[in-house]
Amino acid sequence: MSWLTRVRNSLTFTTKRDTPDNLWIKCPGCKEMLFIKEYEDNLSVCPRCEHHGRIGTDERMEQLLDPGFELLEAPKVKEDPLKFRDSKRYVDRLKAAKLANPHADALTAAFGQINGQKAVLGVQDFGFMGGSMGMAVGDAFIAACARAIEETCPFVMVTAAGGARMQEGILSLMQMPRTTVAISRLHAAGLPYIVVLTDPTTGGVTASYAMLGDVQIAEPGALIGFAGQRVIQDTIREKLPPGFQRAEYLYEHGMVDMVVPRHGLKATLAQVISYLMAAKAA
Repeated sequence: MSWLTRVRNSLTFTTKRDTPDNLWIKCPGCKEMLFIKEYEDNLSVCPRCEHHGRIGTDERMEQLLDPGFELLEAPKVKEDPLKFRDSKRYVDRLKAAKLANPHADALTAAFGQINGQKAVLGVQDFGFMGGSMGMAVGDAFIAACARAIEETCPFVMVTAAGGARMQEGILSLMQMPRTTVAISRLHAAGLPYIVVLTDPTTGGVTASYAMLGDVQIAEPGALIGFAGQRVIQDTIREKLPPGFQRAEYLYEHGMVDMVVPRHGLKATLAQVISYLMAAKAA
């Protein structure tokens, strides 16, 4: 037996210790690697640069609503009414989105309290087909407005969307006037409509219910606009100013009422609701 064989036989090999592959996350803002538990404990806000990361529906509701809230039933709509197909069939895209997400479509609503203030909360999830607005989103929005009227409380809408859902064509664009009418009914009942703009809020959503709030609140750094920056720049043939279409730029130019960090959002919403509902009662 050679010395190499003897050494090889005398060696004991231990199995490689399994380590989770999701311990770290790269901040999209400062590009620093963050311990994911620290990041999530900080409400998905980077502790170094204060970049506000995108979060899902359940996280948002848990952050804003008091425990014990009630999820509103998702409306039933006809899937793929236009039999649309691009590189994939629309029904296949919907199926994949539903498997990857805990809710039936991009907008989910709930009834509960925000620091003791009664409210209906709608949350749009960019993780579901880019938060795109289709018939299901329109129906969920209208149902949420109706519940707010029934409960005599404000409707708070948290937006995050790439715009209308192209696979539903004109039917998706019809949700713009439909949601506008629902807001008018809310106002006719003397109830506030409050919008929280998060990153990103663009396209037909911005052109309808996202910019119709009695109070417009934005998260820091959120991209908010209708057309993309490149389209605008190519159209007007001028260089856009720094920070164009970001929350802070819109605040400076009077398009939103306040920019509120995520840690203070719940308290701010409760305070705004308290003021507006006190004015209604007076």
